[in-house]
Amino acid sequence: MPAPISVVIPTLNAASELAAGLGSLMEGLAAGLIREVVISDGGSSDETVQLAEEAGANLVSGPASRGGQLRRGCAAARGDWFLVLHADTQLSPGWSEEVARHLQEGQGHPAYFRLRFRAKGGWPAWVAGWANLRARVFGLPYGDQGLLIRRESYFAAQQYPDQPLMEDVVLVRRLKGLTPLAAEARTSATRYQRQGWLRRGTRNLLTLLRFLLGADPKKLARSYQK
Repeated sequence: MPAPISVVIPTLNAASELAAGLGSLMEGLAAGLIREVVISDGGSSDETVQLAEEAGANLVSGPASRGGQLRRGCAAARGDWFLVLHADTQLSPGWSEEVARHLQEGQGHPAYFRLRFRAKGGWPAWVAGWANLRARVFGLPYGDQGLLIRRESYFAAQQYPDQPLMEDVVLVRRLKGLTPLAAEARTSATRYQRQGWLRRGTRNLLTLLRFLLGADPKKLARSYQK
């Protein structure tokens, strides 16, 4: 019987982070959980594609747009479950046990990880704490918390929309029974450290509010990336 999970990772010039993220998946391979890794690349000019090929990943290529990349990646995936991760995310040791337990006992519900930044101090803890609270109370985990979802549930929720921003919010708002996993998605803090924790956190919140009020994702993406 094939392993149940296809890991799907969107990439764009992610060579500096991808190897460590793939390394954190090794325990899932050893546990017989991971059937394949699908790298959906958006036109990287660094060594991302080479790393993906050396890792034996299934490589899918197309225009840069996180929603579109995820949509193509999931379309190419063959597993009964999809585990969607960002390229700069590293799963905490023991994650495979939590995922295996969820597959057996989670009644088919979609699930996500607790967010933690790979940085020390009060600000990283506070921002991650808010993200975990938002996910638990409002049912809005972002993509950097990962998403474990059954194939049938994913397609029933109409897949990721092909848009450059908030594609994760669109999808999870269509899902029922989102469940937190007792394992961490440890993500890079580079953007927060570069822009400032308060500034970046406030910007993220305002972007979410503008999107929920109907702002165009393409315009939001242009503003978000400045």
